[in-house]
Amino acid sequence: MRMLILGGTVFVSRTVAANAVRRGHEVVCAARGTSGSVPAGATLVTIDRDDPHSLRALADEGFDAVIDVAKFSYPWVADALAALATRAAHWTFVSSVSVYSDDATIGQNTSAPVFEPVQVHGEGGDLELYGPVKVAGENAVRDTIGDRAFIVRPGLITGPGDTSDRFGYWPARFSRGGRVLIPEDSGRLTQFIDVRDLAEWIVTAAEQRLTGTFDAVGPARPLDAVLRDIANPTSSCELITATDEQLLAAGVQHWAGPKSLPLWVPPELSGFGAHDPTASIAAGLTIRPFADAVAGALARERELGLDRPRNAGLTAAEEAEVLASLA
Repeated sequence: MRMLILGGTVFVSRTVAANAVRRGHEVVCAARGTSGSVPAGATLVTIDRDDPHSLRALADEGFDAVIDVAKFSYPWVADALAALATRAAHWTFVSSVSVYSDDATIGQNTSAPVFEPVQVHGEGGDLELYGPVKVAGENAVRDTIGDRAFIVRPGLITGPGDTSDRFGYWPARFSRGGRVLIPEDSGRLTQFIDVRDLAEWIVTAAEQRLTGTFDAVGPARPLDAVLRDIANPTSSCELITATDEQLLAAGVQHWAGPKSLPLWVPPELSGFGAHDPTASIAAGLTIRPFADAVAGALARERELGLDRPRNAGLTAAEEAEVLASLA
């Protein structure tokens, strides 16, 4: 197959490109090329998606599959469709579970309500627009591509290439040992997908001409069980639990950002990490063993540096301060 990946130099799009190359496909990556390199065996076509005219470099090309991972921009999606829709036999759009307007209900699937679409370029802007912008992108793909469209909504993506720290914080922290602060067992659920599993499914979907809308998530499990399974290989850890009230009183933030506990969400967001993956698994999504996903995340953490400044999590000093407040 001849595949066009709009991106191909970082994280999800690069993992997709590498997977497609390994399977023997002809892979063209369209990107600025400033954020990283394309995988060996792929071809880079230099474009700037802020300039829709740059897509003209591909206007006379034909592709068996196009894969668009436009992160946070409706114009990027619309411009790509205008330039390339008639040149593609199959079109994948990587959306997000952030399209759902209800984050409280557990066990939702793709029939759940989504936000009203917002047709703006949101790159680097108001993150509250992220879901609505993704909805607008999905709608544009469906309206233009019709029954050739595969729309995939990942939740938290982990593994090689991840820089968010939202999952990797935990294997990195447990690897250091000692007293580790974790949230109490509230029964709240969490789920993620390893980027390698997501990429594998996206390429398979292109090969098989799979269409429709799917949530790309792994099984939802209690956060407490997930953290204890991550810690299990490390016998030198003492897990210290804190209630929601204790963590908030100590200034700890939910989910991500400075002084946060990744994967920990407030009760009103209990459904965010608890979507139903049944339809996706039936459609071919495979989930690697938990230990493999943890090992991939830890390898990435070690590659980046365990003691680096983080986008999410607690510093050693912050954790020690919170632990002292629990005494």
